[in-house]
Amino acid sequence: MSATKHTTDNGAPYRVPPEPNRWPSIGLAVGVHALLLAFLWIGVSWQNNTPVTIEAEVWDVNTQTAAPPPPPPAPEPEPEPEPQPDTPPPPPAPAPRVVEEPAPPKQPDIALEREKKRKEELKRQQAEEERQERLERERELAEQKRADEKKAKALADKKERELAEKKEREKERELAEKKEREAAEKKELARKEEAEKKKAEKEKAEKLAKAAKEKAAKDKAAKAEAAQLAKLRDMEVQRITGNGNPGSTGTAAKSTAPRLDSGYLGAIAAKIKSNANYAGDTDVPGNPMVSFVVEQLPTGEIVSVRKTKSSGIPEFDDAVERSINKSSPLPKKKDGTVERSLPVNFRMKDLN
Repeated sequence: MSATKHTTDNGAPYRVPPEPNRWPSIGLAVGVHALLLAFLWIGVSWQNNTPVTIEAEVWDVNTQTAAPPPPPPAPEPEPEPEPQPDTPPPPPAPAPRVVEEPAPPKQPDIALEREKKRKEELKRQQAEEERQERLERERELAEQKRADEKKAKALADKKERELAEKKEREKERELAEKKEREAAEKKELARKEEAEKKKAEKEKAEKLAKAAKEKAAKDKAAKAEAAQLAKLRDMEVQRITGNGNPGSTGTAAKSTAPRLDSGYLGAIAAKIKSNANYAGDTDVPGNPMVSFVVEQLPTGEIVSVRKTKSSGIPEFDDAVERSINKSSPLPKKKDGTVERSLPVNFRMKDLN
């Protein structure tokens, strides 16, 4: 998923403004809460104070007439002459009684009742104001929380977009670098291949020239060697045939030659046996033998191999002949000479 790149009106990339400092907001919130707690504490303390007792004395504004003072006591009467026993004296008159008027009834304390009602109304208003303030504070906190959550969500979305854009840019940069590396590697590989191709062509040309030169030298040497061998072969043939004397039979070497050294013959037989490679079965009745006459040069190189007697087993005869040709040059005598014409006999059991 590729992130959308934001740009301004003039085409420049959009830069995220720095996040404002939160410490002033935090300090203001702490101060407001502290002020609110102080206000609540003062209100509760004021409500818990014991109300001051007020004593009021009510006076009746109506003027009342004071009671008349008591009359002065009557003068004592002069003693009258004692009556005669037959007439009783009259009883003394009673003193006048002062009637006290009852005190007027005490009217209710209207001012105290009004003060009490005023306090209750003030208390109710304060409770309502506190409730309204609490609701307002809760509403502000909820709005602040929603605003903080919205701001945090917007900031997280913004960071996520920036991260996605950064990853996209890094991916594009890595892709561009990869393409550049691949192009450089291809260019370097092509240069190396071209250099190797030129080097291979040069080496091939040098090898062809060297091979042609070596071939020419080998051909020249082979021709010289062939000419020398042909000359030696002609000389040997002339020697074998009696130097060209028509009357010679060619058997003088057999009749007049001294007896061959057994050690010399053993060395030749050992070398021929080491080169023998007969795959057939050697467990046959009897011990078949094959005979050859080998003509060789003074250097020991074989000139010709002629079979004089077959063993009756063509495979065995061919194997022995191949081993003789493969043994060239043959060993020499102790004095460094060789037998130009050498009889070679081989039995099948000798190969074991």
